[in-house]
Amino acid sequence: MTLRIVDASPRRGLAWVSQAFAQFLRRPLAFSLLFLVFLVAAMVLLAIPYAGAVLVLAALPLLTLGFMIATRAAQQDGSVHAGQMIEPLMRAGDPVRRATLVRLCLLYALATALVMWGSDAIDGGAFERLQVLLASARTESTSKEIDALLADPRLRTGMLLRFGLSALLSVPFWHAPALVWWHGQGVAQSLFSSTLACWRNRGAFLLYGIAWVATIALFAVASGALFALIGAPQLLVLAAVPAGLMFSTAFYISLYYTFADCFAQSGDEPSVAPSTA
Repeated sequence: MTLRIVDASPRRGLAWVSQAFAQFLRRPLAFSLLFLVFLVAAMVLLAIPYAGAVLVLAALPLLTLGFMIATRAAQQDGSVHAGQMIEPLMRAGDPVRRATLVRLCLLYALATALVMWGSDAIDGGAFERLQVLLASARTESTSKEIDALLADPRLRTGMLLRFGLSALLSVPFWHAPALVWWHGQGVAQSLFSSTLACWRNRGAFLLYGIAWVATIALFAVASGALFALIGAPQLLVLAAVPAGLMFSTAFYISLYYTFADCFAQSGDEPSVAPSTA
């Protein structure tokens, strides 16, 4: 296994997004069901007191790896199915990699919980309260409370800390699950390799992030203008649900292309063969 540098051509970041949508459009139902299965499983886990939230956080690296496995199968004209989400945990013959992957998932859950705990301590629970108010029925009193929360400097500081640390945390874990499963790396080595790959290819990842923001913003503006033109702006809320599903699914599909471009083996394909790196 070798680290590939695509920073000389940062436009690869744009290609990752376009490849993801192209793959999604080939099998929109299969990939959407894959993401919906995870959402349903997450809701079931959240019903478990205390441990449920931890299990959901720990399952997020499995979600990224499951989508990589499914996308790789689709690239090779294979099937896309829900079993690929838990394939690393169920597959026989890989006990060491499976145990390493479990440790990686638990580490991610712990790190994310610490970020959330620290952010809540900074804003005094204002962000959690804001979420509750936004999900409730809008009244004059709730509107005033929302305005007061938005004006609270603690909320802004907490949000900057929450999203900033979450973004930094995503860097070492971006490729780590695939490096553990496909290349047999340990927890520390996979986190280091992922961080190095993201840093060395930062130009491509910068354009990748810009492309996602621009795509979602353009969709929001275009759909808002369309519904306003036909005199039905209220339909924008209904359109946001399938659009959110599409964008979320395409994002997870794109993770495979970021990995395949950053790491190469013989034939330029990720392999489950033991790594000699």
